[in-house]
Amino acid sequence: MIIKQLSVFLENKTGRLNEVTQILGNAEINMSAFSVADTSEFGILRMIVSDPEKALSILKEAEFSVRLTDVICLNSPNEAGALARALNILSGESVFIEYLYAYSMDDKSANIVLKPDNIQKCIEVLQAHQMELVKASDMYKI
Repeated sequence: MIIKQLSVFLENKTGRLNEVTQILGNAEINMSAFSVADTSEFGILRMIVSDPEKALSILKEAEFSVRLTDVICLNSPNEAGALARALNILSGESVFIEYLYAYSMDDKSANIVLKPDNIQKCIEVLQAHQMELVKASDMYKI
């Protein structure tokens, strides 16, 4: 249930994001989900990829600042209030979410990538409430 997420720190200049996607594409590494957050000086590209260890290695070779982080992915109904219900459960159990991003491929369900402060506790809380966690192997197939 723990998924390896790649975080790449990018200078805010034209072409840097394209360089990352080109390197991954040339290595036949698929990006399943991603998010870009920025400040005035740099951006952070967070992504779930088909081969995180290989992606880490080739991006380091290309002199990008990159790291792997453990995250989880929650499958949720794609309906109003579903995310709020999940976050209320986590908040009620004192699980702090550092960040999240989500995507949906249909109108029935959505996948929410979560970076909690305590990943094991987050998993236990979600499972105790019969919430569906996405397996890493399923995440990389998307």
